[in-house]
Amino acid sequence: MAATSLMLTACERSYESPTASDDATRLVTFNLGGEGFGNTTFTRAISIGESDMTDLWVFDFVSEECVQSLHLTPEDAAFSAPQLTMSMGDHEVCFVASRGTAPMLDDTAQTITWDIPRDTYWASKAVTVGQSTGSISVTLDRVATKLRLVITDEVPDRAAIVAVRPAKWYYGLNYWTGDPVANETKERTISIPASYIGTTGQLSCSFFGLSTKNEWTTNIIIEGRDIDGNVLGQATIAAAPFMANRASEYSGRLFSGSGTMNMTLSDEWQNSYVAEW
Repeated sequence: MAATSLMLTACERSYESPTASDDATRLVTFNLGGEGFGNTTFTRAISIGESDMTDLWVFDFVSEECVQSLHLTPEDAAFSAPQLTMSMGDHEVCFVASRGTAPMLDDTAQTITWDIPRDTYWASKAVTVGQSTGSISVTLDRVATKLRLVITDEVPDRAAIVAVRPAKWYYGLNYWTGDPVANETKERTISIPASYIGTTGQLSCSFFGLSTKNEWTTNIIIEGRDIDGNVLGQATIAAAPFMANRASEYSGRLFSGSGTMNMTLSDEWQNSYVAEW
């Protein structure tokens, strides 16, 4: 097995090559799966939804204390089937798979936060390690939500950036509970490719966050800007609804001053919602 990418020191035990060292431990393999979950031997990728996951974390809890953990990337041979040498008895094993950028772990708070959150999955599995324990199947559930914007009017020559400012947005996850954390009002931007200048109804962009399974709402300001930061058009969404595994899609004119957008839900995600801005 390839070396792991990161050891989480707060779990006290460093991760070693997965071998059952004595009669008090067992080597356990976790076969990961979920909706839209694909795995190829050649790339060793975890493909979920729109893209391959770039990081996988496994946290082993005994009596609510993390005793060992593992961080893998696609370069690791066991990326989609991680292995742990586990002590006999009851465990709670938590899994996080994500393609967010610049992940940061806070071992004290048991959280992972991302500079740019993207599609993310989580699972918690109760495991009793016994004489016959060997391979265990785990189904991960999406804990990400998505705002997708479709700009229906013509993109002017000066347009360079689409910016969104949500009043509430989660960019982190408690890996023990699966709850979203790190609420912020930080502005997020996407550069407009030059190929979209002058086109009509072709520009779209997506912004990911973390979410609960229960619906919550937030107000969002959307702006189109030029390279110098000058605002070319603006729209406001009031009480936009979000929840885990649901994509809220708004479409409408941004640069021509209408301020009106229609809302639907992306079909590639599980749930749907319809509204207007």
